[in-house]
Amino acid sequence: MRHLLGHFLLASFALLGARSALAHEPLSLHPDNGHYFLFRGQPTIIVTSAEHYGAVLNRDFDYVKYLDELAAHGLNNTRTFAGAYCEDAQSFNISKNSLAPAHGKFLSPWARSDQPGYAGGGNKFDLTRWDDAYFRRLHDFLAQAGRRGIIVELNLFCPFYEDSMWKLSPQNAASNVNGIGSIGREQVYTLDKNGKLLEIQLALVRKLVRELNDYDNLYYEICNEPYFGGVTMEWQRRIVDEIVAAERDLPHRHLISMNIANGAQKIVDPHPAVSIFNFHYASPPDAVAQNFALNKVIGDNETGFKGTADDHYRREAWEFILAGGGLYNNLDYSFVVGHEDGSYQYPDKSPGGGNRNFRRQMKFLKDFIHGFNFLRMMPAQDLIVSKSPKSPRVQLLAESGRQYALYVHGQTDALQLRLPPGQYVAEWMDPIAGKSLDKQSISASQASGAPPEKLAPTTFRLPKYERELVGRITRK
Repeated sequence: MRHLLGHFLLASFALLGARSALAHEPLSLHPDNGHYFLFRGQPTIIVTSAEHYGAVLNRDFDYVKYLDELAAHGLNNTRTFAGAYCEDAQSFNISKNSLAPAHGKFLSPWARSDQPGYAGGGNKFDLTRWDDAYFRRLHDFLAQAGRRGIIVELNLFCPFYEDSMWKLSPQNAASNVNGIGSIGREQVYTLDKNGKLLEIQLALVRKLVRELNDYDNLYYEICNEPYFGGVTMEWQRRIVDEIVAAERDLPHRHLISMNIANGAQKIVDPHPAVSIFNFHYASPPDAVAQNFALNKVIGDNETGFKGTADDHYRREAWEFILAGGGLYNNLDYSFVVGHEDGSYQYPDKSPGGGNRNFRRQMKFLKDFIHGFNFLRMMPAQDLIVSKSPKSPRVQLLAESGRQYALYVHGQTDALQLRLPPGQYVAEWMDPIAGKSLDKQSISASQASGAPPEKLAPTTFRLPKYERELVGRITRK
């Protein structure tokens, strides 16, 4: 009886969370600047350091504790996989991988059958039935995140990098009782070789879209890293079309994301319904400049493979956001089962980092950029007076003559910018310690009306700093 009562209360709280979200329309592109978001009435940039995507599909993961930790640092995003894919304990050398549930603890949208034999423990799946427990957990996850102002990226699908991952998917004929999916792992996400899986995938998309329509803190990503494992662009576009069609008769519309490439790539012929273009390991942030003309959000929603120290990931975050990016998610390996508060000490072999101090640094970045009227700002590398190839790396976002946000990586004692005439105040801050170092007033004077390339350089003397410096320059 207590078990049934618990399920009833969980479902009730989730429904209340969904209804409360109706106070605002779902996350959207900002109507005044499509490079950024509008969320609950406020211009928004997404900045977070979030767990390895198994918060919902892993029964053992305490996502409330995890979401509390994100909220405690003012971080506003989490990325989670929908349950069509999972990993094993050896995948990518990830210690205590949340995407690799313990034996029998994998939760999928598809219900279990009465036939034993699933490789990950328990009975095989029935692709014609839904698992109510999964959807209760997903609803509660969205509701709990929404109460904390956290936006959820729901990733629908993922390619199978290795046979061990394909073996664990409910879509594999060996894992279901429907005789569907007797194909190789590189054929799963195609239109013509999918072994009758396409209709199963489309049904899942429709089910998720209907279930989650009332949440404002949600957007859909089609497929994680579709540039691996045989995923075709035609299949991705078909999934986008299905989301659009499924929402057509529903009250609300949600943003759709497409993962484009590792690093950078110029987007050609984008689907008109896609509003977020995400990249992985996007350092330097060339992907932003290459695709800025699309007037859509350019995101960096996975980092890693640069060691466990904070420095690279902090630099990647600052450079990407100040290049004009609208979304940054560090892949944080300190969130695992038993340490959902982000206190896990991962081994040196971990493919990435993450820790509480880094999350404080991400909060400083998020608060810093939200302290500007960033809707009016643009990437402005042309305003930096370059010196030599040995000069420090500088990223600049600006509304010329009014407000400037700078990130400096590397040592220098002075910086020159082309500013229109006027009186300015510059505050210099340490992004590692999250504190102010110096504040100065400076005058830029010359004939007004000169184009930016003709403006005389204005020199800023910089305070002593360790290896990174952040600047906020505003006109008086």
